[in-house]
Amino acid sequence: MHKRLLEINSRALYVPCGCHSLNLVISDVATSCVRAVSFFGVLQRIYSLFSSSPERWKILKDNVSNLTVKSLSQARWESYIESVQAIRFQAQKIQDALFELAESSNDPKIKSEAKCLAMNELENFDFLLGMTIWYDILFAVNSVSKSFQSEDMHIDVAMDQLKDLLSFFETYKEKGFQSAIVSAKELANEMEVEPIFREKHVIRRKKQFDENVDDDKTQSAEESFRIDYFIYMIDQVISSLRSRFEQFGIYEKKFGFLCNFKKLKSMDEDVLKEYCLNLENVLEYDGLSDIDGLDLFLELRVLRETFQEEKNSPMEILHYIKRVDNFPNAYIAYRILFTIPVSVASAKRSFSKLKLIKSYLRSTISLERLNGLAILSIEHDLLDRLDYEDLINNFVSQNLRKNDFT
Repeated sequence: MHKRLLEINSRALYVPCGCHSLNLVISDVATSCVRAVSFFGVLQRIYSLFSSSPERWKILKDNVSNLTVKSLSQARWESYIESVQAIRFQAQKIQDALFELAESSNDPKIKSEAKCLAMNELENFDFLLGMTIWYDILFAVNSVSKSFQSEDMHIDVAMDQLKDLLSFFETYKEKGFQSAIVSAKELANEMEVEPIFREKHVIRRKKQFDENVDDDKTQSAEESFRIDYFIYMIDQVISSLRSRFEQFGIYEKKFGFLCNFKKLKSMDEDVLKEYCLNLENVLEYDGLSDIDGLDLFLELRVLRETFQEEKNSPMEILHYIKRVDNFPNAYIAYRILFTIPVSVASAKRSFSKLKLIKSYLRSTISLERLNGLAILSIEHDLLDRLDYEDLINNFVSQNLRKNDFT
């Protein structure tokens, strides 16, 4: 049974990590065009300039009181919104820090780099508008990513949030550019930057007398920014979301009816029966299936009448089924449902924690001690609720030496 569950999970029901897929969506967009690559390159240059020495970092801290610039990580895309946020809401202070660094530095290279970033980039309306758009994109994606990391996230809720995210970007594509221009102009006014787009130099070729060409109709700088940058990025976000979460939709069609008990309770019997038979086919391997679709249908029909508890989450239903021990097919179906999480962020954090615990200073740590320290660190929420006094007293009582002085 367990072996076949693993085979089913590895073949038919594989679902990629939702958080990792969202990271890849941002990765697709950030590398989709030259302007996006250049934008994040400027953010990395600002961080590298200040973080290269304690003196430069102190200049930054003296000017910036709340958020500091962050390095861009390829594995942790949340750093992107942190980096954009630090400059988005503190652009004037970052610019002041760059000017101060240019005046105080004795290195011509550092002086030139600081002036270039302060004047050519932060005083560029194209950059300010791009920063506003990127913050809106990253904030929307990061909100869903944070929600995916919750321990009780289920596939039906995840799909609803993904649909809402897609709906947001479709609306943002139609109305977001003008709202972003308004926000960027407010930021430009605070920094005393003229809110105009920089016109590119157009090379005009001399035309021959016999050429049949229409009059040149070149796009304005604003229209070029909207079409070649804004719309292109939003289309890339929408396309990447749909392609990378296609497997989520397939999985939701197979198991979604088990996640929402209210929907299950109000579902028509013919529809419920069709879902159960379809799940039997999904769980079939080598001519055998772990459940019987008709029996599952009958069990769920009884279950939705007998289960009357206030908490009707899938986990509560599984506990109830296990307690009454009258629904074998439903028990198997719900167990398989919980073998594939929406996100494996908690497992990834556990591996990251192991790397922190077993450092080069603890290279000779035993496996037993490593496991103990890892469990204490990973399950710190449970550890905080323990009563240390009782643990200490139990330990002392078990190791108390009795001395006989007679």
